[in-house]
Amino acid sequence: MLCQRCKQNIATVNYEEIINGKKFQSHLCEKCYLEISCELNENDANVFWSLYGDGDAEENTPCPVCGTRYADYRRTGLVGCATCYDVFKELLLPVIRSIQGKDTHVGAAALNNDEYGLLRKLKSLQERLETAIKERRYTEANLLNKQIKDINKKLYGGGND
Repeated sequence: MLCQRCKQNIATVNYEEIINGKKFQSHLCEKCYLEISCELNENDANVFWSLYGDGDAEENTPCPVCGTRYADYRRTGLVGCATCYDVFKELLLPVIRSIQGKDTHVGAAALNNDEYGLLRKLKSLQERLETAIKERRYTEANLLNKQIKDINKKLYGGGND
């Protein structure tokens, strides 16, 4: 079995600890165990688990795409791939909320008030307008055309194009 921390050396030490009635277990190589034991001597035992992970089955379940575990994320602060966000959703959402204040991504151009956002909106409206005309939904096409003219005024100072 490979070391659960470095994933390079053979695990020779089985580390087990009970904190607040919860059992934590890991399999480490001698080098990682020595590094961690030095940290444990300097700090509280919880430092180990905040760096490594707490051994819960949910935290040690690997991502099916990249193999990253939540414990790896806790140690490095990085997820392995986009699928990790789905796999570790329940564990990541509280962390994301605490850091960013919310857990919904709105992007830098969320309001679409900058030139790039307006151009994206214009393209979308033009595509919808073409579809509405092809499907003979002229009332909707008229509303879309008015929105296109408004955006053209904002972008180009006119609305005839």
